[in-house]
Amino acid sequence: MEHSQSHKASLEAQVKLLNRMYSERDAQDILEHALREQFAGEIALVSSFGADSSVLLHMISQIDVRIPVLFVDTGKLFGETKRYRDELVEQLGLLDVRVITPDPEDLAEKDPKGALWATDTDACCHIRKVVPLAEALGGFEAWISGRKRHQASTRASLEHFELEEGRIKVNPLANWTATEVLQYAKDNGLPPHPLVAEGYPSIGCMPCTDKVAPGEDPRSGRWRGQNKTECGIHFSSASKGGAAQSI
Repeated sequence: MEHSQSHKASLEAQVKLLNRMYSERDAQDILEHALREQFAGEIALVSSFGADSSVLLHMISQIDVRIPVLFVDTGKLFGETKRYRDELVEQLGLLDVRVITPDPEDLAEKDPKGALWATDTDACCHIRKVVPLAEALGGFEAWISGRKRHQASTRASLEHFELEEGRIKVNPLANWTATEVLQYAKDNGLPPHPLVAEGYPSIGCMPCTDKVAPGEDPRSGRWRGQNKTECGIHFSSASKGGAAQSI
């Protein structure tokens, strides 16, 4: 217990220092430091291959195409997302994209008809996304997320480095605007996710993603009509068996 508390205090101090050092640095500098120095060989990018994903994927491809990329295929994704993943992997030359899937036994027990999303979205997210990703991250000290402050009020105070579940999460694009994301993609010839043009600025699983009207919060189409704003991977959770919590 004493060692665990000491380790947590050490990580908290590390996060505080990193945020102080990199608060004014750009995303590329943050990634360079995380991938080549601070967490070299012990870090992965978690990507949904969603609306904004091409930016971080391109940035890491410029550093090392062998960086592990974890992609959770929940079994409920849009076909467009999987085809977009394949397109980006080929264009960027990524060599270590790992497809993470839910445990078949877990699905057979808790979602045998594949319709859990209709009655309990938290439980569905938990078995299809939170638990598989938590297990896949087991071998890493840190992971990279593409979250940004502008995406939702719940992300307004997002920092570049966070501590969750004994692991450091890096958010290189935390202070980026939607305009900056679009400009970076344009400048680097990155293709857009095909569903963006159809009114989906944030893309998750097909049953729980709706179109967004102009002026709405970009994530308002996710679990529309429910008091739910995150799938659970951005809270702290799986190990606790919580459904609506996040890692």
